[in-house]
Amino acid sequence: MARKRVLVVFPTLWDSTQLEYCRPLWEDRFEVLFAGPNDEDCPWDFDILGFVDDAVRRYAGRIDGVLSSSDYPGVTVAGAIAEALGLPGTPPGVLLQISHKYYSRLLQRDVVPEAVPAFRAIDSARPEEQASKVNYPCFIKPVKGSFSMLARRIDSAEELIRFLACPEISEFTGGYLRLFDKLLQRYTDFGKSGAWFLAEELLQGVQVTVEGFCRGDTVRILGISDSVLHPEYGSFLRFSYPSSLPLQAQERMADIARRAACGFNLRETLFNIEMMYDPAADRISIIEINPRLCGQFADLYQKVDGINGYQVALALASGEPVPLNTQGPFRMAASFPLRVFGPVRVDRAPDEADRRAAEGLFPETRVWAECRPGEILGHGVNVEDGISRRYAVVNLGGDNLDEMIKRLQQVEGRLAFHLKAI
Repeated sequence: MARKRVLVVFPTLWDSTQLEYCRPLWEDRFEVLFAGPNDEDCPWDFDILGFVDDAVRRYAGRIDGVLSSSDYPGVTVAGAIAEALGLPGTPPGVLLQISHKYYSRLLQRDVVPEAVPAFRAIDSARPEEQASKVNYPCFIKPVKGSFSMLARRIDSAEELIRFLACPEISEFTGGYLRLFDKLLQRYTDFGKSGAWFLAEELLQGVQVTVEGFCRGDTVRILGISDSVLHPEYGSFLRFSYPSSLPLQAQERMADIARRAACGFNLRETLFNIEMMYDPAADRISIIEINPRLCGQFADLYQKVDGINGYQVALALASGEPVPLNTQGPFRMAASFPLRVFGPVRVDRAPDEADRRAAEGLFPETRVWAECRPGEILGHGVNVEDGISRRYAVVNLGGDNLDEMIKRLQQVEGRLAFHLKAI
């Protein structure tokens, strides 16, 4: 049988490593093509609509599916190309409704009202009009962001107005969001652009990511992972699979995820939903919904369940049968972001030989290095969540958490990053 050709647009740092890791699971069924620029290298003034139109002309009749693990702009572009070529996928207007946090909240309130925190839209250009109507303290975030960029706790109307007057805000809304606004203008009739922010009630509890996929009218849960935060700084410390939450709580989260995916009319796609479980109040709240594959977690499922997220994504994009879980080699798996919490200069970063040697210390280990010698991290725009800067990610498996942490320490030692405080 001829292999199905699947186009991956705006490749992320996860794609090539994850696809290579699970190659034996898909290479006899699929041929993978890439169309850049890479997700992290896409400039703010990129001709995003021209890219869509050119891809539709170039790949008409030449591909069987298109996908992206890029939150922005890849997932919407993939949906637009798929719609234009009559390929499996979710229409771009639906993807943008989910990606725009305000409009996403409105629909969430209709389909899973019990899981939606209180929220209010704030115009970053005129915050005075809404700031006095917000209940403080609150959590403020862009309606379209990346990582936890420009998201933080706010304790008063005065603090909110000062924050939205910062130069970083106008740079963000005028530059970074330009592609998002162009996509909104073509594929939606939304009245609120990407320059708006969302003020939400503070949530507390245990954070998780629920990942699943839609095939026709069927929604299936791929897995639930714990998002463990740094006890002092609040940045992500690790993502562990499977979740340690009580089974009843996980079942309720899975039910919310299924209803949300159906309510949003997702089609032939993976999705991941960040949720918070407050055991004291026995409350589950949606943090945000992402209508795409979670590239960082894809191999965690393979390590435990024998199925990789990219393997599922290729099948969904091309209309092929989705594989079932089998059995992986480990009882647990985790993704460990390595971070700095202050400005540093990278004096040494691992080369390809170092990375391969570190991965070879333990079976199924994968490493992504995200910095270069001479680079300055943790300063200005390099601070991703307002506190820290990620410089590498290590994914590995084990029988228990203690074993994985010990393995992580050895992998870090072999990578031999040299980071000097400045």
